[in-house]
Amino acid sequence: MSQSPSHVATLIAGRAGTLPAAALETARDALPTAAAPVWLADATAADIPFSAEAGADQRALAERLRALLAGIDVVVQPAANRKKKLFLADMDSTMIGQECIDELADYAGMKAYVAGITERAMRGEIAFEPALRERVALLKDIPLSVIDEVIKERITLTPGARALVMTMRANGAYTCLVSGGFTLFTSRVAAMIGFDETRANTLEVAGEKLAGTVVEPIFGRDSKRAALLELRGARSLAKDDTLVTGDGANDLDMIVEAGLGVAYHAKPKVAEAAAARIDHADLTALLYMQGYRQDEFVER
Repeated sequence: MSQSPSHVATLIAGRAGTLPAAALETARDALPTAAAPVWLADATAADIPFSAEAGADQRALAERLRALLAGIDVVVQPAANRKKKLFLADMDSTMIGQECIDELADYAGMKAYVAGITERAMRGEIAFEPALRERVALLKDIPLSVIDEVIKERITLTPGARALVMTMRANGAYTCLVSGGFTLFTSRVAAMIGFDETRANTLEVAGEKLAGTVVEPIFGRDSKRAALLELRGARSLAKDDTLVTGDGANDLDMIVEAGLGVAYHAKPKVAEAAAARIDHADLTALLYMQGYRQDEFVER
């Protein structure tokens, strides 16, 4: 075994589960020249350093371990440069548990119809931009006051969201919430979680009601990737310095462009393409995969 392991496999228990020591032994047996596990959080998350040949298929190794360890998330990556300096995240169904546009549509009695379009767009079955215009048109004449109601009564932060962002910021990272949703929501959600900035679409208004239109050009798949490249360039960062997460097809380009792109409880096409995937754990998994210990988490 080389003096310093080249790679690390991070094992993370699901939200309601635990990570037994036996699972770590199973993983060690399946990895080449694995070292002793390093606990990041008791019974919750651990690193297993190991050495692999240059060009090793990290996703294939992770898939192999996931098949052996049901209900446990596994991320395999190079051991170097794990702590990232730039973090971009999707909002709907990633940093929050809902799709804001679907909740708005409920006030127009069209949630089921709009949610169906949202699902197809997030799966990549239909183009994002026309799907967004169609859904926004159905929101025409909804009072702006409904936005406050939705945020107060229906929107919930994903467990671990604030710890993820605040811990990264405390360690010098820059954070940006990028959403194909709307600034009326992202500005509030970003403040609750602690993001440095946010980018999203702007709903047009007529008086105190939604006009049923969105300001063009639409902030979607291409725009998210462009935001990543812009922020990376502005900070003179390398690709490997960046972390991105999302769940839908409009997140795919920025996920693939990131140093570490994470599919979070994602649609199948996204989970298949991302370098890493989290299917069971909460958002603190993105801290564990960077090598943070639970006692290093910051939430204020």
